[in-house]
Amino acid sequence: MKKKDNALTENEVFEKTSFGIKNPLRGVYEECRFLHCDLAHSDLSGIMFRNCTFENCDLSLVKLRHTGFQEVRFETCKLLGLQFCDCRPLLLEFEFEGCLLKLSVFQRLVVRNTRFTGCDLQEADFTAADLTGSVFTNCDLTRATFERTNLEKADFRSAFNYSINPETNRIRKARFSLAGIAGLLDAYDIEIE
Repeated sequence: MKKKDNALTENEVFEKTSFGIKNPLRGVYEECRFLHCDLAHSDLSGIMFRNCTFENCDLSLVKLRHTGFQEVRFETCKLLGLQFCDCRPLLLEFEFEGCLLKLSVFQRLVVRNTRFTGCDLQEADFTAADLTGSVFTNCDLTRATFERTNLEKADFRSAFNYSINPETNRIRKARFSLAGIAGLLDAYDIEIE
């Protein structure tokens, strides 16, 4: 039986399931867990996830047009090239732990107090995003883009390989380690020894 686009699925566990054209996700998912699932290249447009957890899932290159993530946790997931900026902005809230987020785009999103723990955020794009109070614990930010980004009260103390220009980003009360201070001076093309 085909699931309706507005059907509610509650408290279900999906384990080692492949989703795609033949087995699409539809509707609203509340308090669900997705374990070792393959969602790569799926179209999640218009789907709502509330209080859901994705663990060891592959969501690379999924379409997120008007997708809702409310209190969603991603653990050890592969999230390559996701356009989070296409998500529904209302009540958007997620956190990431041990995730591969290379080339993901968070442009213009208001995602305050977001937690990134042990994530690979290489070449992620945070242009014009509001990351006030967000925490980047042990995250690799090689070639990540921060331009006109609100990073007030953000915590970069254990993040590494970032380059953040204090003149083009808001960094008031943000926290950095002494070892990472060089990432704030890259724009000045100076040598620190």
